[in-house]
Amino acid sequence: MGNPEDEQPSPTHPRSGVFAKLRAYFLAGILVTAPIAITIALAVWIVTYIDDTIMPLIPARYNPDTYFQQYLGVDFGVPGLGVLVLILVITLIGAFTAGLVGRWVVRLGENILDRMPIIRSLYKLTKQIFQTVLQNQSNAFRQAVLVEYPRKGLWAVAFVTASTEGELKEKLKRDTVNVFLPTTPNPTSGFLLFVPREDLIVLEMPVEDAVKLVISAGIVHPGDHLVGEDENGRRAG
Repeated sequence: MGNPEDEQPSPTHPRSGVFAKLRAYFLAGILVTAPIAITIALAVWIVTYIDDTIMPLIPARYNPDTYFQQYLGVDFGVPGLGVLVLILVITLIGAFTAGLVGRWVVRLGENILDRMPIIRSLYKLTKQIFQTVLQNQSNAFRQAVLVEYPRKGLWAVAFVTASTEGELKEKLKRDTVNVFLPTTPNPTSGFLLFVPREDLIVLEMPVEDAVKLVISAGIVHPGDHLVGEDENGRRAG
C-alpha cells in the first residue's frame, strides 16, 4: 500500500488563480471597450464622410476652413460642420415644402418623375417606405413576433409591418398581416411573408431587443447583462 499522503490532491497553484482573474478582467474589458470603440469609429466615419461630401459644396468665402488657412496658416477643418449644414439644409427644405409654393414645386417634380419609367417606380417605393417608417401614427416595425419558418416546428423572429390590404386580402380571404422576416446577421435583407394573424406568437420584448437577437445570431438574449454586472446594471462586488 502506498503512503496515504501521496493520495491527497495537490493544492491549486496560486498562479492559476491569478491568471484566471486576469483573463476574466481582460474579457470584461473587451465587453466594455469594444462596443464603445466600434460606436466611436462608426460615428467618426459617418461624420467624416458627410463633411468630405458637403464642405466642398460650400463657397470658399462662406467656408470656415478658408479663414483657418488664410489667417492662421493651418489646414484645419471644423469636425461635424458638414453634418450641421446638412441638417440645416434639410430643415429649410422641409419648411419650404410646407408652404404653398413648396408644395407646387414638389408636385411639379413628381410629375416630371412620373414620366420616367424606372425612376418613377424607385421614387414611389422609396417615398412610401419613408412615409411608413417616419410617420408617428404608423405601427410599422413596432412589433416583434415568432413565425413558423421555414417549416412547421421551426420558429423564426420576424416583425409585423402592416395588415394585409387590397388585392392580397381579397385573394387570401383570411385575416393576414405583412411580416418581414430578417436574415442573420444582416437584418436589412430578408423575406416578406403574408401570415394569418392566429399563426403568429406575439413577443413582449421591444423591437430593439429582437433586432439584437437576430444580429447576434441568438448569442445576445433580451435581459443579458455585461459580465460583472447585477440585474440593476451595477458592478458586482
